[in-house]
This record gives sequence, structure tokens and C-alpha cells, in this order.
Amino acid sequence: MMGFVWGLAGVLAGAFIALQSPINAHLARDLGFPLAAAAASFIAGAVVLVVLASASSVAQGVAIAWRAPPLWMFIAGGCLGAAYVTITIILTPKLGTAATMAFIVTGQLVGGLILDHFGYFGLAVREITVGRVGGAALLLAGALLIRLT
Repeated sequence: MMGFVWGLAGVLAGAFIALQSPINAHLARDLGFPLAAAAASFIAGAVVLVVLASASSVAQGVAIAWRAPPLWMFIAGGCLGAAYVTITIILTPKLGTAATMAFIVTGQLVGGLILDHFGYFGLAVREITVGRVGGAALLLAGALLIRLT
């Protein structure tokens, strides 16, 4: 049962990402500058997450170990997130939401295959197989069909 709930949460998160892209693209159009929209998105998200993280850690009696991770992890995660949001803001009006999401999911899958194959960041190693490559190729084909039809 919990596997279903976690899977549903993943689908919901994906829907949120699809919804976020046109909202941020509209914000960029209204602001007149895509980077300003990306900044606004991150500022709003950061404020909400700081409040939620602080309240949750207090409620659970858990201290957040802000000094434990190396600094590069904070910087890399933030920069990758900023690049993602900015790219979706730029692509969504050009390609449409469905095509943008299809290409992004394809990129996520290819990236995930590489990360799994090498076991980066302490992940369990999962070899790249013909089936996994075939799945990625089918996803790319689907993304192209969505874009070109």
C-alpha cells in the first residue's frame, strides 16, 4: 500500500512541475524577463521551505545539521535547480508544456541511468541494460512525437 502512496506522490510532484512551468512562463512574460521570474520562483519557494523546515524540525525535536554537508552541495543543488526553472520558463512558451515536460523527463531518465550505472552519491549500482536504454529511447521517441505532431 505504501508503494502505491509513494508512487502517487511522485505523479503528483510531476503534475506540480508541469503546472509550475506555464505559471512561471506567464510570470516571465508579465515581468518582461525570464531570469526575474526564476528568481521570484526561488525566493517564494525558499521562504516557504525555510518556514516548513524550521517548524518541522522544532515539532520533531530534530536539529538541522546545516554545517554537515560540504558547501558545494548547497551551491550545486541551488544552481541546478535555478537552471532547471529558468530553462522551463524559456522552453514552455516555445515548445508547449507537454513537449517541455516530455524532453525534461527524458533528460531525467538518461541522467538517472548514468547516475545509477556508476553509483554516484552513494547510490546502489544498477547497470545500464538493453531494456533500460530501450526504455529511454522510447521515451525520447514519445517526446519527439509530442513535439512534432
